Amino acid sequence: MLDKVMPPETADRAEAEDADAAEREAAPRQGLVRRIWPHRLTSRIVLLNLLGLIVLVSGILYFNQFRQGLIDARVQSLTTQAQIIAAAVAGSATVDTGSIVIDPDSLADSNEELLPDTEQMSSLDFPIDPEAAGPVLKRLLANTTVRARIIDKDGNLVVDSRFLYSRGDIVQTDLPPPNGEQDSMRSLWNRFVTWTFSYDYPKQIEYGIDNGKDFPEVAAALKGAKVSLVRLNDRGQIIVVVAVPIQRFRAVLGSLVLSTTGGEIDNVLRAERQVVLMTFGFVALVTILLSILLASTIALPLRKLAAAAERVRRGINKRVEIPDFSARGDEIGDLSGAVRDMTNALYNRIAAIEAFAADVSHELKNPLTSLRSAVETLAYAKTPEQRERLVEIVNHDVKRLDRLITDISDASRLDAELARGEAQAFDLSQLLESITSFANDTRKEAQAEVEFEIAKPPPGMDRARAYTVMGHDSRLGQVVRNLIDNARSFTRPGTKLQVRVRRVGPDVEFRVDDFGPGIPPDNLERVFERFYTDRPEGSFGSNSGLGLSISQQIVDAHKGRIWAENRLGKPDESGEKPILGARFTVRIPAATNA
Repeated sequence: MLDKVMPPETADRAEAEDADAAEREAAPRQGLVRRIWPHRLTSRIVLLNLLGLIVLVSGILYFNQFRQGLIDARVQSLTTQAQIIAAAVAGSATVDTGSIVIDPDSLADSNEELLPDTEQMSSLDFPIDPEAAGPVLKRLLANTTVRARIIDKDGNLVVDSRFLYSRGDIVQTDLPPPNGEQDSMRSLWNRFVTWTFSYDYPKQIEYGIDNGKDFPEVAAALKGAKVSLVRLNDRGQIIVVVAVPIQRFRAVLGSLVLSTTGGEIDNVLRAERQVVLMTFGFVALVTILLSILLASTIALPLRKLAAAAERVRRGINKRVEIPDFSARGDEIGDLSGAVRDMTNALYNRIAAIEAFAADVSHELKNPLTSLRSAVETLAYAKTPEQRERLVEIVNHDVKRLDRLITDISDASRLDAELARGEAQAFDLSQLLESITSFANDTRKEAQAEVEFEIAKPPPGMDRARAYTVMGHDSRLGQVVRNLIDNARSFTRPGTKLQVRVRRVGPDVEFRVDDFGPGIPPDNLERVFERFYTDRPEGSFGSNSGLGLSISQQIVDAHKGRIWAENRLGKPDESGEKPILGARFTVRIPAATNA
């Protein structure tokens, strides 16, 4: 017969269907695990701690050596007891049926010492007398739970201590439990314990009247050996069986079999398990309480933080206070501080965005209003000079709008670019030198020339090491260009700008000095506000007022500091120091290896 071969497409489709079927079969199991597994942190901590304790207790109950030690001790004591009883039975519970004939004449003629012939003695027959052996067993086994059976050398059961009764004795037997108890919780628990701690010992079979030699322990005892066995009765309880020979002189008259009562060893083991389980219950209770206490110190703060974060998400228009757990000094405290800082930064960013949007709206309205007025008035212009003036206003406002939109776009994406970009080490002095050189090469006649000066590096440092910083060279270059352009717009004709760089402790500092009118003392902080501008007459609308604000934003992102101040000259006749110009100073942390 030819095998059927599926096409590759059909085979791939079949494999995909088998994979989907396997995923569908596994999905219910995974869903069941997710439904059973507790979702709360407290429940998980309690469950995991209890599982560890359960595994420990189960190992103690299953692998402990108490049971084997108890059985060994019982075997040893029962063997000793059996040897004593066998000797007593051999000495007082046998019948002398053999006879020895002695010839006095032969004794008179013989000078040899008269000694007993052990071989002859071993051939003598001393059968066990049940009537005499019964009382011996009864006396020796009084007040014990041990069962004794005597089996003669032919394998016949001669005496069984269970059926030895004196006149007036009360026969006591164990009755099966009533039907109601079989269905009780205790019965179920006993069944569970029996199933859990089931033993692999063989079952004990009751001896018959004449089949003693069929049992290996009896057969070995009839050959003169001592045998001990561990077996289970009909109820699954442990019993210890010991068989020893009954000997008189060297003749084996029979076998004595001693066995413990069912439940004797099991009761001791059950009591030991109860102690372990009671200890487990107490330890489990303590574990649960400690787990709940531990979980409350973890889950409760997390729940509060989660609730506060949810309130922040739902009520973004109102400020939500995040719980402060920083006093704990642990990971929860660190998380609380981080969430609080993040929330404050979020609110500050929202406030900044709202303020920025308001400022942008206000700044855009001014040129738009001027532009609309010029366009509306253009239709009513009567002379070419009026039209040219209006067109000039329109062009000016269009350029102003273009400059505003460009600077607004640059300011809005600045944070994202700084966050995505990777900081690199570079020589800030080389960057300043390149920018000042380019500014001089491209300057117009009316613009001031820029002088660059670099201070001598500190002792033990070269220039590259002294002025190396970590950051974004393009953005710091934008700061330098903004400061140079701002200084040029205020510098008087015929003067020069000065750019100096030096190393100040762990920072690299550069400053830009101009020879303008300076900054009013009340506006030294305001110059870094968005859209703030205080320009000389004739330069209105030529700046957006975002240059210094963007520069401060870039310096802050580099963990630096920027500030403005006035350069003062020597006191005049009135004692006042004249303002020589404005100075903008920037300090950036040097690279860590510098």
